Amino acid sequence: MPRFSVIVPAYKVQAYLHACLDSVLSQSYPDLELIAVNDRSPDACGAIIDEYAARDVRVRPVHLAENQGLGHARNVGMEHAEGDYLVFLDSDDTLTPDALRSIADRIKETGEPDVLVYDYARTYWTGEEVPDKFALQLTEEGPAPFRLADRPGLLRVLMVAWNKAYRREFVEREGFAFPPGYYEDTPWTYPVLMSAQTIATLDRVCVHYRQRRQGNILGTTSRKHFDVFDQYDRVFAFLEKRPELARWRPVLFRRMVDHFSTVFTKRDRLPRRSRAEFLRKARAHYRRYRVPGASVPVRTRLRHSLVRFGLHRTYRALLSAMSMRRSALRLAAALTRALRAGALQLHYRVQLRLPLRADRAVFAAYWGRGHGCNPGALEAAFRRHAPHIRTAWIARPEHQHTVPPGTRPLRPGTAAYWTALARSRYLVNNVNFDRRLRKRPGQVFVQTQHGTPLKHMGLDLQEHPAAAGGMDFAELLKGVDKWDYVLSANRHTTLTWERVYPGRYTTLEYGYPRNDVFQRATSADVTRLREQLGIPRDSVAILYAPTHRDHHRTQRTTLDLGRVVRRLGPRFVILARAHYGQAGPLAQGTRVIDVSDHPSVESLCLASDALVTDYSSIMFDYANLDRPIVLHTEDWEAYEASRGTYFDPRSFPPGAVARSEDELIDIFATGHWRGSRSAQLRAVFRDRFCAYDDGRAAERVVRHVVRGQTERLPKFTPLGERHPVPSAAAALARSPLASVPQPSGSSPVTKSV
Repeated sequence: MPRFSVIVPAYKVQAYLHACLDSVLSQSYPDLELIAVNDRSPDACGAIIDEYAARDVRVRPVHLAENQGLGHARNVGMEHAEGDYLVFLDSDDTLTPDALRSIADRIKETGEPDVLVYDYARTYWTGEEVPDKFALQLTEEGPAPFRLADRPGLLRVLMVAWNKAYRREFVEREGFAFPPGYYEDTPWTYPVLMSAQTIATLDRVCVHYRQRRQGNILGTTSRKHFDVFDQYDRVFAFLEKRPELARWRPVLFRRMVDHFSTVFTKRDRLPRRSRAEFLRKARAHYRRYRVPGASVPVRTRLRHSLVRFGLHRTYRALLSAMSMRRSALRLAAALTRALRAGALQLHYRVQLRLPLRADRAVFAAYWGRGHGCNPGALEAAFRRHAPHIRTAWIARPEHQHTVPPGTRPLRPGTAAYWTALARSRYLVNNVNFDRRLRKRPGQVFVQTQHGTPLKHMGLDLQEHPAAAGGMDFAELLKGVDKWDYVLSANRHTTLTWERVYPGRYTTLEYGYPRNDVFQRATSADVTRLREQLGIPRDSVAILYAPTHRDHHRTQRTTLDLGRVVRRLGPRFVILARAHYGQAGPLAQGTRVIDVSDHPSVESLCLASDALVTDYSSIMFDYANLDRPIVLHTEDWEAYEASRGTYFDPRSFPPGAVARSEDELIDIFATGHWRGSRSAQLRAVFRDRFCAYDDGRAAERVVRHVVRGQTERLPKFTPLGERHPVPSAAAALARSPLASVPQPSGSSPVTKSV
């Protein structure tokens, strides 16, 4: 008996069916049967299903004699199912890699619940991927399994059949089946969730919900949308038979009214001449199922009034008036912005004619992000070693709180911002300032950069137009011409910057100021940081920090962090840090802590016990801590082809190398991550890339740039004489984690290094 019965009804989806079936059969969890139901599709769906059945014995083809709709096809699939759990997948959607393995692991963790609800993301033909806005309801924190009454917020998650796994015995015992018609998920999902004795959640995207440009059933204009009334009749009939579920009647009433108003207000769903009839039926259902005294949220009162009173003309008039008001406000705002921009540029030109302020310095990092990176460390060093200089930091409003006391915060685009750029003697950034900046004689621009280059940068991106993203290389060189000093952490960086950013600047091989803290921090600092992050005592904290991928339109992790941490066991915690160019968190859940918005990556490094990365420059910084580093290089070929790199990190790694998720798990499970071979690789890596990062980089820069000292600067401390603060895990027993189950598959790469 298979663990999962994946039921895929197919009708007029021949262009998408291959991707759907492949996403199921390529799952890393193979214990499944795929029941593909051809709902008398007039295209090639039936032939495609038969082709897959001939190649893979797990595929069970079912061909219906006549087309009866999605609900009937699913019911037929259930009649053929033999798996412990039922999983429904629409034939134009796909399972994400390793989805079934994660579902299986979570089911086992939560004691075989009746229903497991998991996350999904909408995917568009443009390549855009949009997460579910109610995904927070799927948190794995708290008791599990539970009942719907314990977490009623689950009813806010999209009410569809395909974002859940159902215990087949539960479904058969309750006699659940899909009705005919549109919106067939409604009288299935509500009764299932209300009846389930045990429910669990999985905070992981397991389904990619394809948003087709055309052809979506719910996007077609048809009277079949009237089926929604019958579906809610079935829901309330179910409640009538189950008096113990009466508490859900007000909630379902509100959901019904919201659903009716959504169907009505979507212009492409109802035939024009049937709209009044639809509203009359909606009004009748409102009166039939209304719960006296039930509260209606303020934000939906207008929609409820539309259904309750049938005021569709009034509703349309209000919408038109609101639309006209929004248009007028947008026009007024655009005019206001144009006038303000002109006034600010006039103000800037006036400030450029006033004297420079020799005691002022302005700092920024990452296009207006918070205080941090090399500029942040330099700003602190200015206050410490050149206290006569008054410093200011440019940050967007949401990052203003990171600016330390004693430093003036500036908002981009304000009069104070342009005044600071025009009159401050020192300009410090790890990227370029506004391209409208006019660097004056006497101003000093310190370009700190923000990492040792592994991927191609600057002019080398001319060979990779996709990665360059339309970069204006002439404009790039205009920015380089404004630089006076460029910081470097090692000879490799110096040679690369001077070639890809050719200019008249001076390179300061003093180390990166942001890494100074690694040599100054204490064990007490590490303990404090771990407590702030919520890392349990005696646990191993892995910092996962992947880089940006230019060959992906939407950024997503190549690792299933939930699965990794589950396989490693309760002793491990993952700190997930998204690249600064990525929107949204990498992941979150039990023992996976999203730290993407943490203001200091250096603090995260100090709090962690090991680093897992791919091609991010964080590996060069982290090596200064002399802590274990593991590279995950599963998509190396694609990354190297799209972006280009200066060397192959697999041939010159800072530690163990994993070419797959299972190899990564194996490296930590067996203790190779901190073994002698990994330490040898790290030592060689540190010799090449960490020579200047001895904890006094910022001091050297300030003495040279501000105080004019080019001689008698602090000498570099040799690597052998440095003593960076040890990790918290260094004090734990150095023994392989024998309790961790070993993943199956090929031998890990660490056995050969």
